[in-house]
Amino acid sequence: MKVGAAHAQPRKSHLTLAHMSPSPGCSPVFIIVRPNPGEHRSRHLGSRQHPTVYRETTVTHLSVVLLTTALVVVFALLAAAAAGTLARLDGATYPTALMRAATAFAAVLTLAAAVTGALAQFLP
Repeated sequence: MKVGAAHAQPRKSHLTLAHMSPSPGCSPVFIIVRPNPGEHRSRHLGSRQHPTVYRETTVTHLSVVLLTTALVVVFALLAAAAAGTLARLDGATYPTALMRAATAFAAVLTLAAAVTGALAQFLP
């Protein structure tokens, strides 16, 4: 073995080997460090990536009206079911409970129409 061989210059590599001095009683630790840790390995990847286009979804006036109408009808059905159940628990016959449920359903729809008519004057 040559005398100067142990101190020869390391060849250039994309990895750097760092040596940390061990504590007493511990073995030496070697850490591999990249020269640019944030750089991606595939440099040509940037040319294949396309910018993401975000499109806003527009909600039409018709869809708002349809969703609101569906919500009002579901709420009216829930109120009618509750009224019919309470009437039946009160001892009413089935036809009487059905009439009370229908009255509650009609009352909720009438109230929704009145509120819509009152608020329609404020719309542009």
